[in-house]
Amino acid sequence: MKAIAILLIALMALLAVAPGAMAEERGGLAGAVIGCCFGIRSAAAYNDGKDLHWREWIRIIPIVSIVGAVYDGVDAMNGRSTSDYASQYGSNYY
Repeated sequence: MKAIAILLIALMALLAVAPGAMAEERGGLAGAVIGCCFGIRSAAAYNDGKDLHWREWIRIIPIVSIVGAVYDGVDAMNGRSTSDYASQYGSNYY
């Protein structure tokens, strides 16, 4: 399990420093890895040219991901929407 986590972190680091997918067209291996690790919403946002938010990055850390999921649930319960996040963090993420 530890080796898989290290492999995923190394793969994400390589994708972060490797020449990115063309600005006009994203997807490919990076889109597939993001879809597998972070879900379809994150993969679709990545393919639209958005960056991953820190709250999505913590999903690959086993125990911390549970805390992040509860934090996201509390925000959803309080009625936070994508436009709220866009105004707080900028349109680069949402």
